Amino acid sequence: MKTLLKKWLGIDKLQAEKDALQIVRDKAVAETVIAQEAEEKAKMDPKARATARGEPYVSVLDTKINPENVRNGFFELDWNELFIVQLKQAGYGFDGDPDEEIVDRWFRDLAGNMLAEAGQDPGRSSAGFINVSKLGGGKAEVK
Repeated sequence: MKTLLKKWLGIDKLQAEKDALQIVRDKAVAETVIAQEAEEKAKMDPKARATARGEPYVSVLDTKINPENVRNGFFELDWNELFIVQLKQAGYGFDGDPDEEIVDRWFRDLAGNMLAEAGQDPGRSSAGFINVSKLGGGKAEVK
């Protein structure tokens, strides 16, 4: 009886229109949310973007060379926690090791591999030394 009364009064058509309008509103809200998320991701720096995607991240922020002795210089590195986890899984560190020491082990290995590939002796005394200074915020200066 209710259905017949709704149909006779045209309430069923009004309800259908209301439902269709709600679908359009829901779609517009979803599209707005997607657009806002895309805009927020576009504003992220590469480290934040990689972290949000659950990916390890490491980057060289700065490189300086001592003009008086070109054998000395430094790299300023930036990384996220996922990179530290990746390094630990690869055997460069253990829980409790400072992040800077873990990255230092990896960087020394990387530099040694580059020297070996270039036909140089990675153990040579003229290779200089590597000094890591903790800068905080997941950053370190490697000299």
